[in-house]
Amino acid sequence: MMSVTPIAAFQDNYIWLIQSDGSNAVAVVDPGDATPVIEVLESRGLTLDTILITHHHKDHTGGLPELVKRYQPRVIGPHNPAIQDIDERVAQGDTFRVQGRLFEVMEVPGHTLDHIAFVTSGMPGLLFCGDTLFSGGCGRLFEGTAQQMHDSLSRLAALPEDTLVFPAHEYTLANLAFAHAAEPDNKLLDDVTADCENTRSLGRPTLPSNINRERHINPFLRSANPALQRHLVQEGRLSASSDQEDSALLAFTALRQWKDNF
Repeated sequence: MMSVTPIAAFQDNYIWLIQSDGSNAVAVVDPGDATPVIEVLESRGLTLDTILITHHHKDHTGGLPELVKRYQPRVIGPHNPAIQDIDERVAQGDTFRVQGRLFEVMEVPGHTLDHIAFVTSGMPGLLFCGDTLFSGGCGRLFEGTAQQMHDSLSRLAALPEDTLVFPAHEYTLANLAFAHAAEPDNKLLDDVTADCENTRSLGRPTLPSNINRERHINPFLRSANPALQRHLVQEGRLSASSDQEDSALLAFTALRQWKDNF
């Protein structure tokens, strides 16, 4: 069995720690800060043997130099020479093993052009998606286009519904507030929001989510939904000609622009 636990960093980042039962060797995903990772490793007697990097932003890579110097782990990440210390650069469809489990690389540009995600099948599957997919939301378009992000999210949404989703930030409640505004008739949002508010009141992460839940609550995965599109038209954020073939992309673009200033 493989366990995944969060290491909190900065204000709202999660560095995910991956460990197989009975092993002291672990992997971490997107260590933006080395200090909390070292603290966990030392306190639990663990050895860092692998680091996975989804994209180049400093809150995902800032801890790399210190961790590489201290532990000499294997570092797997995207084909971006701006990220130093990566020794295995991977792209769409590449596979590798961590703790004996096979992972596949998905290229998911949009938030950044170099963004990749790591997915492993299983019972359930695991998805480490960095800043592409959040619970109830998605990343800002810093480098890519709306078309790229829409395509990337569509591919993630097509993963098996029980796949656990491990984003890199605790943005869930803020995202759900926007989801309520974008799709006020989605009654499932009330139950999910109440559950997440209770979870946060106990000091616990709202993550992981799963693909099935995101398909039902995340407006950025639901841009083809007629009711959501009608509400965007009512809000004056989408043209009434929503019967166009590209209506889902137009709705997605309107949602992302709305969320940027929400």
